[in-house]
Amino acid sequence: MTKKIGVLALQGAFAEHISILKKLGVETSEVRLPDELDGIDGLIIPGGESTTITKLMASYELADKIKSLGQSGLPIMGTCAGMILLANKVDTNGKLPTGLMDIEVKRNAFGRQVDSFEIDLDIPAIGKKPYHAIFIRAPRIESAGSNVEVLVKLPDGTIVAARDGNILTLAFHPELTRDSRLHKYFLDIVNRR
Repeated sequence: MTKKIGVLALQGAFAEHISILKKLGVETSEVRLPDELDGIDGLIIPGGESTTITKLMASYELADKIKSLGQSGLPIMGTCAGMILLANKVDTNGKLPTGLMDIEVKRNAFGRQVDSFEIDLDIPAIGKKPYHAIFIRAPRIESAGSNVEVLVKLPDGTIVAARDGNILTLAFHPELTRDSRLHKYFLDIVNRR
């Protein structure tokens, strides 16, 4: 059976995620309205501006449906801002759209745009070859609940990727690289559901 992945297309790097998924031969759809969540087998919440995406999710009445789908087992991957939108606690104490993952996240944890960086990371879940990660105004995970599997830490111990069952969060931007292994990892979660 062919799987269909929705990509939240309100703001941010949604087109880049769609491009990678299409290269992998995956059917995709842009999600802007609640009924566009119907019939998808997984959802990607891209990087972008978390405050803007939060406001747009509220305006288009998407937050409650995404939360409900995630609680019922729909696989969801959040990258950068998507990580913030999936966390159940953020340092700014603002209202969180979904709260699906038991993590506390610090926004802009590495500084402003000029402090963006790239680094090769060891990610055992996707193989032995290092993964070249791109961090742009990235968040970080300050703490994770006991059910959360930490997938990646920076050399200083900072948590930058985690998984809790069907929910995958990454502080960096896999859609901005040519390496599709993290998208394949997410598709594996989708296919096992």
